[in-house]
Parts: sequence; C-alpha cells; structure tokens
Amino acid sequence: MNADFHTHARTYGQGRRQALALHCTLGHSGAWRRLGEALEDRLTLVAMDLPGHGKSDDWDGRCDLHQLCTDAARRYLTQPMDVIGHSFGATVALRLAVEQPHLIRSLTLIEPVFFAAALVDAPETVSAYESEAEPFLSALREGNRLQAARLFNRFWGDGTKWDDIPEATRRYMSDRIHIVSGQSAAIIDDNAGMMKPGVLARALMPCLLIQGDRTADVIDAIQTGLAARLPGARRAVITGAGHMAPLTHPAEVAREIAALLEVAEE
Repeated sequence: MNADFHTHARTYGQGRRQALALHCTLGHSGAWRRLGEALEDRLTLVAMDLPGHGKSDDWDGRCDLHQLCTDAARRYLTQPMDVIGHSFGATVALRLAVEQPHLIRSLTLIEPVFFAAALVDAPETVSAYESEAEPFLSALREGNRLQAARLFNRFWGDGTKWDDIPEATRRYMSDRIHIVSGQSAAIIDDNAGMMKPGVLARALMPCLLIQGDRTADVIDAIQTGLAARLPGARRAVITGAGHMAPLTHPAEVAREIAALLEVAEE
C-alpha cells in the first residue's frame, strides 16, 4: 500500500477500550454514530472511511481492493483493539483477525458478506442469491450505475425506498457502485485463502456474529459456516432487523457488543 494513501477517520465515545469500526459497502464512517453513542462509556470507537468511501482516497480500480482495505485498516491497529465490522467491512475485520490476531481483543462481525464460506457449506444459498441479484448484476455489467445502485439498495439497504433517499446520498452510492465488482476476488473467490483448513482457527479472540432475523438466507449460511470455524464465536440475532442492523437497531446491537466486551475482559 502506498504510504501516501490517505484514509479519513472519526472518533466516537471516550471509553477506556480502544476499538476500530469498519463500515459496509457504499457507507462511510458516519454510519457508526448511533452505535458509537450507545457504547460511548465503554469504547473509544475509531471509525474509518474505507478506500473509495467517505473522505478517504479513491480506489484506483486496478489493485486488489480487499488487500487495499485490509492494509488501510491495519494502520489503525496501533495497539490491541476491539474490532467491529459490518457487511464488507466485516470481511476486512475477519481478515485482520486471522492475520493480526495479537492486535484484536474481540471481534464483532455484523452480517459479513463473505460468500466464500457459504459456497463451501451451502452453495445453494449463493445460487439463490445470485438469481435474485441478477437484475443488479446485469445493470452493473452494463455500466448503468444509477440503476445498479437502486437495485443494490433494494436488497442490502435499510428498507428506505430509493426515491425517499436524499439526492446527494443516491449520487454518492451510484458514484461508487463499481466498487462492488472489485470485491468479488476476496469475498467470493477467497483470494486471501481464509477458507483454507485451519486459517480461521487462528482467530482465538472472543467473537460475536450478529445478524438480523430478516436477513437473507445466504447471510445465515455464512454465519453458520463462520461459527463452525471460529473457536470463540457466539451468535446473536437482532429481532426485526435486516442487513443494516447497526443503523436501524443500534441499541440492540450495542447490548450484544457490550456483553462480548465483558467476556473479553475475563
């Protein structure tokens, strides 16, 4: 990673434990505000903008995006920290956990889109997702960014209708929708080798796997696969939540993380 590559971060809370938060695709560090406020007495939460998002430098469209994001996040691990990731950010958090386990006190993975795990254990769920997502994938292949972003939001968003999203946010999402295609090598093809025998077992820290009870079947399959391979994993389901639980149900997510922190201190 180029030493001049700039990433932006903001901090929430003043708790004694240092934590790092990694957001979802098309998100930014501001997505963690309500969760950070809910945990402000426990955590000093550093939320970074992943490459290509927020105020961080753009992805060049050529280098390995997941590697770039992992290297960017690694810069913030200046001491042992609690790491929280959501969706694509959770796949980066997972990679940090197996590559730098000594720097991660606890690991929270919220709805990780690590399709490689489901491909090993429940490939039919990936096939079903791909069939449902075909209109989005087609729009992406055709370069219709606005339509692709609209369809992406329909499946992975918080339920807000596209026309009800502020225009600036819709533009932000459509300007970055090409980033999705850059994720496939890592989250589908597993080019980092995280599904190789014994690799996930390196993550010995307490781990929390969070999903909504309204999530996609493929996410449940991913979480089941990860729970079977991460030695210290516990699962939690947020009632009434879908993929965007940190935004729609921050208090409930915060309670689950607080319980994890208690375990991590034992």
